[in-house]
Parts: sequence; structure tokens; C-alpha cells
Amino acid sequence: MKHAITKIEERIARAAQAAGRRVEDVTLIGVSKTHPAELVREAYAAGVRIFGENRVQEAESKIPECTDLPDIEWHLIGHLQRNKAKKAVQLFRLIHSVDSLSLAQALGRYAIELGLAPVRILLQCNVSGEDSKEGIVACNWESDAQVRSDVTALVAAIGEIDGIRIEGLMTVAPYSDDQEAVRGVFRSLRMLRDLLQSAVPNHTLTTLSMGMSGDIDVAVAEGATLVRVGRAIFGERTYPTV
Repeated sequence: MKHAITKIEERIARAAQAAGRRVEDVTLIGVSKTHPAELVREAYAAGVRIFGENRVQEAESKIPECTDLPDIEWHLIGHLQRNKAKKAVQLFRLIHSVDSLSLAQALGRYAIELGLAPVRILLQCNVSGEDSKEGIVACNWESDAQVRSDVTALVAAIGEIDGIRIEGLMTVAPYSDDQEAVRGVFRSLRMLRDLLQSAVPNHTLTTLSMGMSGDIDVAVAEGATLVRVGRAIFGERTYPTV
């Protein structure tokens, strides 16, 4: 695993340097969903400090097994239902997948109630238009004034909620061998972030969570600050048998 992580870090460094960016401005998240705590420990020993989980229930059992690891950080990168919002506030340092006003309101309310405010969040945006992707509908925002207006209004409303801090945007790109098509999705998110900053003047949108094992290089070139890598670190996902 150490060799795999070193290779990913080298890819990130090359992509950052080629784009004229500072290597330290891009952070690797090890996507540990479906993988056991033992592998998290192995990745931690190899230098990874941030781990991404998809489901609250899985993280709830895994995180306590790693509490002895200093400076480990857990992020929620998967879809979050409102009925899991309270537990998510307790478990995760950053929630990448906020995509509605009601979810943001629940997170803010629980953060205040638990004395954990502000909860740090990213707004997940579907800029690719794929029906299979979660997120705020933002496809064609550049050319469609109504979409642009709707997204801006929603983000402005979320920005007024007490108990939350919006730190940026997240997206999931299509699985494609066409790197230029993927580049367009990442570029769209970066440009949308720049547009939305003025809608939430009390928040600083410095974070772009985008890019996975197959498209790290393009994501970093287009401004990613967090890249989410699972397969290239942990191998293929493992699922419990029924």
C-alpha cells in the first residue's frame, strides 16, 4: 500500500507543478468505504491522514476502531439523508455532500444543539447532468439563466443558515475515457464556485473536492484542493456477503 500511495502523491505533485500550483494546496483523501479499519491503519501508517466514508452506518462502527490514531480526520463523501444528519455532525470533520436547503438546516440545527457549530460543509453540485449523480442541479448553468438563478438563490439561502460553514463545492465526474469531457466538468465546477462566492459573502469557498483514481491529473489541473482516491490505494471494493 505504501508504494501505491507514493505513486498517487507523485501524480498529484506532477499535476500541480504542471498547472503552476503549489503541491501543498492539494490534499489526498483515502476513500475507505467498504474497507476495514485494518486497511485504514495501514494507509495511515503510509502517511494518509484524511479518510472518506460513504455511509454514516459504516463509519459509525469503523471510526471508533481508529480513535487511537492522532490527527486522523474523517469526511463524509456519500449521499446524506436528513435522518442521519445528527450522527454525521458528530462523526465527520467535513461533509462533502450537502445538496438541499432542508439538509443544511438539519445540519446547522444539530451542530448548534450539540455544541459543534459551525459544521463544515461542501455543496455537492451535479454539473454533468447525469441522472445517476446526486447534487444540486447545475447542468448547463453557464448557458441557462434559469439554472444559474436557481442555483445562486439556493446557495444564498443555505449561506444564511446558522450553525454551518460552507467551505466550497464538490462534484462527481462521469466515468469516461474522454479526459477532455471530464475536464469540462471540473472546470465548470471551478467557475461555478467563483460565481457563487458573491452569493455567500460570509463564507469563503476555497475548497473544490473533485477527482478520483482515474482523473486525478485533470482534476488537479482544474483546481481541485481535495482528491478522493479509493481503488488506487485500497484496491477493489469489498462488500459483505448476504
